[in-house]
Amino acid sequence: MTDPSSGVAAAMRRTLASWLSAPEADSRRASLPTVMLFLAPALLVYAALTAYPVLRTFYNSFFNVADLASSEFVGWAHYAEVFKDRTFWAAVRNTAAWSVIGPILDVVVGLLLALCLYAGVPFSRFLRVAWFTPVLLSYVVVGIMWVWIYNYDWGVVNGMLRAMGLESWAQAWLGDPRFALGSLIVTHAWKWAGFNMVVCLAALHSLPSEVLEAAELDNCGWWHKLTDIIVPMLWPTLLNLYILAFIGKMKVFDLVWIMTEGGPVWSTETVSTYVYKRAFNWNTFDLGYPSAIAVVWFFVVVGFVVFFNLLFRRRERMEY
Repeated sequence: MTDPSSGVAAAMRRTLASWLSAPEADSRRASLPTVMLFLAPALLVYAALTAYPVLRTFYNSFFNVADLASSEFVGWAHYAEVFKDRTFWAAVRNTAAWSVIGPILDVVVGLLLALCLYAGVPFSRFLRVAWFTPVLLSYVVVGIMWVWIYNYDWGVVNGMLRAMGLESWAQAWLGDPRFALGSLIVTHAWKWAGFNMVVCLAALHSLPSEVLEAAELDNCGWWHKLTDIIVPMLWPTLLNLYILAFIGKMKVFDLVWIMTEGGPVWSTETVSTYVYKRAFNWNTFDLGYPSAIAVVWFFVVVGFVVFFNLLFRRRERMEY
């Protein structure tokens, strides 16, 4: 009579051997050590540059981190302070305004540029390259260039207004709290309009020609053709572009920091720039409170991502 434990041990050895060696019947299937060997570099980089900083930020949010060697546990005190911080709420309002208004401007401008190219305007090849070029520029180049454009004394915007006899319209576009945020939104839209143009142009070329030809045979005007046929058929693409832009602008930092650093008087402060200031730019070194702000905003962004995913899934089920 054989020992049952020996059979179990043999089965375990066979299973382990099958994991450590690829089956001869399927040469395309790699062994576990081979898979781990190829995954290890990517996993190490992800753990060091993404996972650890995120977990460390969560940990720091419960402490007063005066220096890297010592810390004092404060529990939920930082989170209570966040919701009483007026500057934080000003940054939230600016970020929300940018995230709602900015994507609309981005998508509308990109669609209009795509329609121009789709209609076959003169010099369309040159315009396609020229309109897409800002996408390739870094935020540093774009920010410095538009600081010059907005300059009160010799900037292009005020120079054109003065040349047209509109001297009273000339403004300190980045120095006036009434216009600073809008000026940054326009600059950001200028940079990303080319990306939206390319996506919308590809979507336009994928539209069924039979529908457009039928509209022309029915003497459909260009405005009704755009609003009743083209835009409804492009709506999923436009909605995707809006959501991508919305999530990206919830984390905007580069352009604001280069052009205004959140000023004047917090009028262009975003959550990202405020976290950076509290962590590194102020005289007091404390990673605890800015970590709490980052954690709060992390959950806000994740919440919007989950909401949009659920919205898309529900919409797809309804269409099905």
